Amino acid sequence: MKILPLAYLGSIEWWREALSPDAVIDVGEHYIKQSCRNRCEIATAAGRMSLTANVVKGASIHKRALKDMRLDYSKRWQHQHSVALRSAYRSSAYYDYWADLLVPFYEQPHEWLYDFSRGLTEVVCQITGHQGELRFSEEYLTAGEGDIDLRGHDFLGPREDGPDYWQVFMEKVPFEPNLSIVDYLFNEGRNIDEWKIEN
Repeated sequence: MKILPLAYLGSIEWWREALSPDAVIDVGEHYIKQSCRNRCEIATAAGRMSLTANVVKGASIHKRALKDMRLDYSKRWQHQHSVALRSAYRSSAYYDYWADLLVPFYEQPHEWLYDFSRGLTEVVCQITGHQGELRFSEEYLTAGEGDIDLRGHDFLGPREDGPDYWQVFMEKVPFEPNLSIVDYLFNEGRNIDEWKIEN
């Protein structure tokens, strides 16, 4: 079994792992701040940009389960993310195809980070034709012998082994590898099967 954290608009590397036949996404795990659990990265005209879904902070934030993390709307991060995605990808080949599925998540409040991220993950599965393929565990998973525990791996930042593809701003800035899956979907369409990990 391969154990992964739930990610906010997970990176290409996260999706490669999540689509493995033996992968399980653990939403009962402990929340880790400043990680892929509430962050993603997109490509802009200025290069890589990080988007953070704000959560309610507290003294015991690091001891709470991911599914117990409440979203914080005291700042307009949802609006900022929606505007950033539109600005970065409105001229991409597939923005008009997928925006209507993704934008509603930024127009309505979600109480929990878990609901927000899982809902977006399911929309990505709908877009790519992988509905029902991801497995989730509501309870904390204890890794056993032979299991691969990727909950400590952050999945953010450049990786060398991802797919190369056209990005909107490549004439101004170099190719940015391992961005959020939305970068690939807006630029290339839905075909992610070619870079799935089959193990």
